[in-house]
Amino acid sequence: MNLTVSETFFSIQGESSHAGRPCTFVRLAGCNLDCSYCDTRYARSGGRQQDIDDIAAWVLDQPTDLVTITGGEPLLQTHTNHLVRLLLDQGKTVLVETNGSIDIRAVDARAHCIMDLKCPDSDMADHNDMANIDRLRPHDEVKFVIASRQDFDWAVDVIRSHRLNERVEVLMSAATPRLTPTALADWILQSGLAVRLQLQIHKILWPENERGR
Repeated sequence: MNLTVSETFFSIQGESSHAGRPCTFVRLAGCNLDCSYCDTRYARSGGRQQDIDDIAAWVLDQPTDLVTITGGEPLLQTHTNHLVRLLLDQGKTVLVETNGSIDIRAVDARAHCIMDLKCPDSDMADHNDMANIDRLRPHDEVKFVIASRQDFDWAVDVIRSHRLNERVEVLMSAATPRLTPTALADWILQSGLAVRLQLQIHKILWPENERGR
């Protein structure tokens, strides 16, 4: 049983409520969306076939209990959840980063879905599966990448109408250089919303790296 893998690496988790923690990453290849600000275009295609047991063995050999399965869009591959289950059964904490367009019920309930809801300036907002909001578990997280005031206002409306920040951790990132983190921080403070500002720590630490460290 194989997965198409773009890259694997051991680094610092730069996002989510786990930001700053050492983390093992498995980036799967292939994506069904084409966001205007995408910073991992190399993972939208290509990749190499790897046996799931071999991937799991490599992950288990890394010096951390935190694992992120990301992409591309990992839920496009039928066997992704098999890898997730293998790692969970070995006591790993598994984060699955997904773009919000695919039913997250496919993910093992023990895993943490980090679901990206696409704002208007991504040019992909029409692809959001909004029913996923009702499928979120308390340990899941929702991310909004903000590129403009229009995006921020849209995100605030979604958060308030679905009472998202009362149910899960809500994250906001600035789509730099289109929007500065400072501007986003100011808007968050003015809104009074209890959300978490993300600064993408990995990009601060290694700004020259286009791929995983």
